[in-house]
Amino acid sequence: MVAVPENSRACATAEESGGVLVVVVSGVWRITAPRPTWVGFLAGRTPPRVRVEVAGLEKWDSSLLLFLFEVQQWCRVAGVDCNLEDVPQKMRTLLGQLETAQATSVPFNRSESFLTSVGAATLETSRKVAEFSRFVGDFVLSTVQFVRSPHKFRWRDCLNEMQQCGAMALPIVSLISFLVGVTLAYTGAIVLRQYGGDIFIADLIGLSMVREMGAMMTAVVLAGRTGAAFAATLANMKANEEIDALETLGISSVHFLVLPRMLAMLLMMPLLTLYANALGILGGMAVALGLLSISPTAYWVEMLTIVDMSDLSVGVIKGVAFGFIVGLAGCLRGLQADRSAVGVGQAATSAVVTAILLIIIADAIFAVIFNILGW
Repeated sequence: MVAVPENSRACATAEESGGVLVVVVSGVWRITAPRPTWVGFLAGRTPPRVRVEVAGLEKWDSSLLLFLFEVQQWCRVAGVDCNLEDVPQKMRTLLGQLETAQATSVPFNRSESFLTSVGAATLETSRKVAEFSRFVGDFVLSTVQFVRSPHKFRWRDCLNEMQQCGAMALPIVSLISFLVGVTLAYTGAIVLRQYGGDIFIADLIGLSMVREMGAMMTAVVLAGRTGAAFAATLANMKANEEIDALETLGISSVHFLVLPRMLAMLLMMPLLTLYANALGILGGMAVALGLLSISPTAYWVEMLTIVDMSDLSVGVIKGVAFGFIVGLAGCLRGLQADRSAVGVGQAATSAVVTAILLIIIADAIFAVIFNILGW
């Protein structure tokens, strides 16, 4: 056994057991008093594993953190497994902050094996899946409660959210949809004019907007606008402990905060999709008139020969699904956010990325399903 002198009052002992060097820190650790150094503590030894324990620790400050920092850095350089599980969580948190503040060119931590990393990633994935399943389950239960007792639902909050994600989104949706129609028309005209099929620009714009681009572009716009707003609002409420207050009073945060937002998205997204379809078709009509000299009447009649109710229903179905995804991603990331100002920004960013990723995946799945159904 190795021990530092008693008069230092910062005590540390080490004992090898089964190839593991167990380091026990105790006593009073002050930055103004002498403390042991890890290099002198090792005395030339190179143990395969190091475990740090805390026992009988009276008082401590940054001097103990510096000692643990030395232990951790030496283990990383030497490729030795460093186990700090027996160190209090608060101390490990401060140690992590010290590592971030004193970021140096320390070699990559080779103490963990590949299987350990895979196991940690698997546990993290399972934890996220459990959180997602719990959130979806709470949402389903809240929906059932809403169906049974609609008079208890907060309709005022829902109407306010409908205004925010519906009426207030009309300017940006109008601009994006019109420009998408114009872009598609110019791109299509390059090819169609070579074969004398100028009139078929109406078919191209009609099908593209109604089946695909209307719902897709509206969902992307709302993911960046409304989904991020949902996440930021809920994350800010979590940081201010407002959600904890609701849970303490026995009020479900999902039923009180998430359900009105989800219902507003499900109601407004199909309407915005139809509106985006109309603006996109109008943009294509403007290009057809100005570039290809096709009258609006001929453009409209030709478009009706290819676009029918099945195409319109495809766009509406996608709009409902995309609206659900945007609302789900925004609310989920908001409730998962850290309790800090940084967590609010991270939640908003994560909500946008998650929503757009799921929208693209869902769109690909819909393409396969509708192709099988012959729609």
